[in-house]
Amino acid sequence: MNEKPVVVGVDGSEHSHLALEWALSVAQRLDAPLVVAHVRSDALQLGRARIASLGETPDVPDAVLDGVRAWVEEQSPRVPVRFDSLDGSVSDALLDAARTARFLVTGSRGRGGFASLLLGSSGRTLAASAPCPVVVVPHEARTVSLEGDAESGRVLVGLHPEETGDEVVDFAFHAAQQRGVALEVVTAYRLPPSPIMLAGPPAPALQMPPPVPVDETPELVRETVSLQEDRLRPFTERYGDVEVVPVVVPADAAGRLVEGSRRAALVVVGRHRRHRVATLLMGSVAHAVLHHAHCPVAIVPPHGPTSL
Repeated sequence: MNEKPVVVGVDGSEHSHLALEWALSVAQRLDAPLVVAHVRSDALQLGRARIASLGETPDVPDAVLDGVRAWVEEQSPRVPVRFDSLDGSVSDALLDAARTARFLVTGSRGRGGFASLLLGSSGRTLAASAPCPVVVVPHEARTVSLEGDAESGRVLVGLHPEETGDEVVDFAFHAAQQRGVALEVVTAYRLPPSPIMLAGPPAPALQMPPPVPVDETPELVRETVSLQEDRLRPFTERYGDVEVVPVVVPADAAGRLVEGSRRAALVVVGRHRRHRVATLLMGSVAHAVLHHAHCPVAIVPPHGPTSL
């Protein structure tokens, strides 16, 4: 059994219950222990602090974990499950729990009239700064049934041949191998600017038709395909049983990943580009996918654990 646990944050909401179901399923497939973590409410934390100030051992029931524990026990899990009540802010407590995790699973948020968005502020903080991969499970309204679809369950990964880290690619290949499904690799190429974009609009007195640009797209596609193949070669050799579906698209890969998430089991993206200094910022592709995907999204940090 893998010693590093899958950690899932719960708060009693339907969002977190979906995350718990997903985390338990994956933990059992990976034969990894599961940690179910609940960050106590401010009121409950205050009550515990007052009891401790009287010199007594605080033993305040955690109703959320009690309910979750009952559900988990009904599932007869095949792996060890631990239930942790945590104090502090949601972000800080779960970030601390993630330090020894294989990966951290969290539910999404769709409140305040922004139901199209996948996650709230705590989820954004976790995805942007956790030391391990973070998987965000979308709420039920955003989840599309995969039954009966020939492409159901495939894994998608966004790949920039020169910037995506090995840990991201390896994570995606391993996820596809574990599921026995195809891996769709999406790489974007940047369209050349038109002469009008370079020179600006003509002066009113010179209404001449702009020169017809040479179509560079076929060459850009061939170059991008070659770069993608070279980048993937070490992984296709290592994961010879994984079917790879290469995809090359113009401009930004985010749109293809979001659309593909309607038929996928998982979308994998890197947290930030490898050559940048580590920050709390995510790239535009990761940001777009996190907020609009229809299936679970894995955000993989640089040099983090590389398997799911």
